Amino acid sequence: MNKKEINEIKKQFTPENCTISRICGCYVDGDKNKKTELAQTFLTLTEEENFKYFTIFKGTMSGTIGKNLLNMEFPNNQEMEGGTQEFLLRLRDSKLEDASLLEQFYDKVIETYHYDENYYIILVYASYDVPGQTKDGMDNEDASEYVYDYILCSICPVKLTEAGLCYNEKNNSIESRIRDWVVAAPIHGFLFPSFNDRNTDVHSLLYYSKNSENLQEEFIDRTLGCGAPLTFKAQQETFQDIIENSLGEQCDFDTVKTIHENLNEYVEDRKDAPEPPELDKMDMRKLLEDSGVKPEALEQFETAFDSIVCDEEQPKFTAATVASTKSFDIKMPDVVIKVKPERTDLVETRMIDGRQYIMIEVNDSVEVNGINVRNVNVDTGEILE
Repeated sequence: MNKKEINEIKKQFTPENCTISRICGCYVDGDKNKKTELAQTFLTLTEEENFKYFTIFKGTMSGTIGKNLLNMEFPNNQEMEGGTQEFLLRLRDSKLEDASLLEQFYDKVIETYHYDENYYIILVYASYDVPGQTKDGMDNEDASEYVYDYILCSICPVKLTEAGLCYNEKNNSIESRIRDWVVAAPIHGFLFPSFNDRNTDVHSLLYYSKNSENLQEEFIDRTLGCGAPLTFKAQQETFQDIIENSLGEQCDFDTVKTIHENLNEYVEDRKDAPEPPELDKMDMRKLLEDSGVKPEALEQFETAFDSIVCDEEQPKFTAATVASTKSFDIKMPDVVIKVKPERTDLVETRMIDGRQYIMIEVNDSVEVNGINVRNVNVDTGEILE
């Protein structure tokens, strides 16, 4: 799913556009015990409850695609009888009215989802009558072609409010505040099936993780059956390992700087694409080739990639994840230099008396610990304005 398709579904989470017909939930304590369950028509909730649930549902579909929101596909074996996709399909088709299926789902989550505190599993079923669109992208409600039926799962921590003092208006006094268990914003969840090309795609789902480094791999592998992808940090580290092992002795400052510049240009040229640009094995090889990497290093790239990426299904790296779009960082044991990605031209290397130096051109005001200092002409000693 791309950003536009995600936003189209999120727009349904309002009182005016609501397409949710049923809500179910299970409150689980830190010892994995079911404490209470909910199953009712969504519209029977109070207006205040609806509003708070809408906030949770929007949160489950928020964040950066490729980082917090991950498009996942089911392997073929999971679409057969007894597979995870087949189970989720039955759950959706039941419209969450089959108590036995609900209990099986809760049990699967509790068994594979690792969280040491209390949490609340929320499931909703919705039926969205997808409007047709005119050539200029405007919705045409009278040209609806089909209905998109889906379930959305949100997993929210339940936390005890902090102790404190409050004003009791009835007694006109300052008293200890009553501590309540409060449902917090979601930290994981998923939408099934995906809404790809504004259509139902039962072969994939959209997964949400508030923390891109805590994807809940066992939950993804066993309950959803999609296979956990590389985390945000793991993508960066894997990409860096491939570059280092490919370049070998050619992994010098100028080559890495050129790769950085070309990679950022690759991201910038595709910033308006409906989906985040990705890099597969062939894209990475072309990136190195365009950056002037020698033929022997390109040959080494094939070996390095295959040895570091052991999966049979080769991953695609999210380009914006592995690129340094916010800062060009140069790190040494005692020095850290940060440069705007578009101003790497200010940095160069130079050999002076047989030693290599990193040179930074001074062409504007300079601050040292917040103090403006004057630039000095090293030849004349004259202070530069």
